[in-house]
Amino acid sequence: MPHNVVTGENRKPIKVWSPIHEVESQALDQLKNTASLPFIFKHVAVMPDVHYGIGATVGSVVATKGAVVPACVGVDIGCGMMAAKMPFKSNRLPDNLQALFDSISKAVPVGQDMHKQPNLGHHYAGYYELPKRLQDDPERVVKQIGTLGGGNHFIEICLDLDENVWIMLHSGSRGIGNKIGNYYIDKAKEIVSQYMIRLLDPNLAYLVEDSQLFKDYWRDLQWAQNYAMKNREVMMALVKQSVAEVIFGDKTTVIAPEVTISCHHNYAERENHYGENVIVTRKGAIRARVGDMGIIPGSMGARSYIVKGLGCEDAFCSAPHGAGRVMSRGKAKKVVTAEMFEEQTKGILCRKDAGVYDEAPMAYKPIDQVMYNANGLVEVVAELRQILCIKG
Repeated sequence: MPHNVVTGENRKPIKVWSPIHEVESQALDQLKNTASLPFIFKHVAVMPDVHYGIGATVGSVVATKGAVVPACVGVDIGCGMMAAKMPFKSNRLPDNLQALFDSISKAVPVGQDMHKQPNLGHHYAGYYELPKRLQDDPERVVKQIGTLGGGNHFIEICLDLDENVWIMLHSGSRGIGNKIGNYYIDKAKEIVSQYMIRLLDPNLAYLVEDSQLFKDYWRDLQWAQNYAMKNREVMMALVKQSVAEVIFGDKTTVIAPEVTISCHHNYAERENHYGENVIVTRKGAIRARVGDMGIIPGSMGARSYIVKGLGCEDAFCSAPHGAGRVMSRGKAKKVVTAEMFEEQTKGILCRKDAGVYDEAPMAYKPIDQVMYNANGLVEVVAELRQILCIKG
């Protein structure tokens, strides 16, 4: 059951898996505006890692009938996680992980960089289905498959409590997904303005399901979500090659993971809830039906969790996607010092320059608090700690 239910006139209830005092006022206002939309189904579900977001609230699960809000997916379409449990323990790793850090950094472009030549994902030719107005240079779309991006995207080597080695990574649909998301958010705003529809928040402009624009968005949304999944698959393959090169001396050695988990946390899908077919949009949330495997990462320097869904219908079978920010990037860059960052990432091989201070653990909610509030949504399968982290 949710920790709190927020009600009000002319809006659906808001079910929050967090104490209300822990939800920032800006985020709560966003949620109230979302709950006021006429096509919201049942209620808005809010995850423990909730925080204010651009356009729509991060940590919100929005079920709708007859319409979709592009901003409730956002522009990092298909952003999500992938984790793989390696068939060996920490004693197979070298004492010094610098060679592994360097090998992964060389294999996987970060930030705005891309592969110089088509890589393992070159066969993914689905970009030809996109309208020309949404295509970047087709070669760029292919060359960005298997790249990390920036911000909070990462590649990590982790150990569980039994010293098993895990590879974990976080990324999305890169620049092309951003272009698709912004295009349809702007188009939705144009439509709402054209029909003189008054919204409490213009960012919540929507597309009606029987319209051509909705059909176009849904097609391109699914393309971007598939692209993001392929991006993570190619990155995982490249990281496994680096691991094989460092541990076995030959990157062509095939490493077969014991477990592989992949999940979106910025996306929309058609699902059935309370006996009805609806569209469920998750922005900063993972699907957690009974038995669904998922990944809930902590911040740099904190624990992360492999989880199994419990199928909580009140949450539209969802769970949190991570720690959730408590400090804006701008504020973190002003507040976090070199000494603070060093102390909070002690024992982890990672960048420790000012360019990543906005990703400091203190800029995020404590992951243990998030997991406590997620009681009833998931059960913990494995607890991981980072030993190597690469940021964009």
